[in-house]
Amino acid sequence: MKLGVVGLPNVGKSTLFNAITHAGAEAANYPFCTIEPNVGVVAVPDERLAKLAALYDSKKITPAVIEFVDIAGLVKGASRGEGLGNKFLSHIREVDAIVHVVRCFEDENITHVESTIDPVRDITTINLELILADMETVQRRLDRAKNAAKGGDKKYIAEAEFLQKVLDHLSREQCARTLVLSEEEAEWMQDLFLLTAKPVIYAANISEKDMGKADTDLPYVQRVEAFAAQEGSEVLVICAKTEEELSQLSPDEAQMFLEELGLSESGLNRLIKKSYSLLGLISYLTAGEKETRAWTVTRGTKAPQAAGKIHTDFEKGFIRAEVVDWQTLLECGNYNAAKEKGKVRSEGKDYVIKDGDVVLFRFNV
Repeated sequence: MKLGVVGLPNVGKSTLFNAITHAGAEAANYPFCTIEPNVGVVAVPDERLAKLAALYDSKKITPAVIEFVDIAGLVKGASRGEGLGNKFLSHIREVDAIVHVVRCFEDENITHVESTIDPVRDITTINLELILADMETVQRRLDRAKNAAKGGDKKYIAEAEFLQKVLDHLSREQCARTLVLSEEEAEWMQDLFLLTAKPVIYAANISEKDMGKADTDLPYVQRVEAFAAQEGSEVLVICAKTEEELSQLSPDEAQMFLEELGLSESGLNRLIKKSYSLLGLISYLTAGEKETRAWTVTRGTKAPQAAGKIHTDFEKGFIRAEVVDWQTLLECGNYNAAKEKGKVRSEGKDYVIKDGDVVLFRFNV
């Protein structure tokens, strides 16, 4: 899973990304790796792994991971290649979802490119550049479809009608993700790979002094939430500065700091979990003496395809999946006890994997 972190200058994007990469560097059970200077890989927090590892006395714990990409800076005109526009747009095309950092705090020591604080204006600035880039993409496809439709082929006529519908929507400065589509149109939309069709989490970046306040006491945050609600997007209230400070502490010190702030978990953990949910992802688990591991699959994945995540041979030679819920396994004390109590189910090719399933795949190749 790859998330692109975007935002205008001086909104806290770099501060948040620094927190993400520091957290990755200090993740005890998954070493931080820098794929390139602007990419960080961080473990997905999952309390189930440690509990299962203790049950099996596992030598190794391997969590699921999430990849964050610090997208190149943006200026007005990015869709025409101004500033680092071309790099910005090409990097966004490669990510699965966008974390859009929006400034929701006043600070006279940190200037804003527009001189005033207006989170909705900032969101609109970036969205408009993405919309303009998408309009170029759709227009090119529409021109080709219209030419192909001249022969009377119903397929191309329907495609041209759909593309015109998308273009009209974008022309009204509306992101593609807000367009209501039929099932067939949704498949066509996927083939377009539009920037504004990607799901978004708006990270409302507040100041340290505003931490702990209710959203009703944070007018800038309320404006972001109202905007996001109109397009059905998610909002995460976060203090990038605090996250950066937390990332530089030891786990015990970070926990004490969180408790002092009256928080149960860090904003980064909440961001990762929300991102996971946004993309419709779940984790199934495998456990044993050698390793306890989380495997990421899309919600709705069937057992053979989930097995293929481990190795292609598991999918090709799939026989069955022996499945037990992780909590049930812990309550029983071990796998054999769970099996004796009838808690381990034998599932076939049509079984849909559930979040928290502990699975043992049987296969033959």
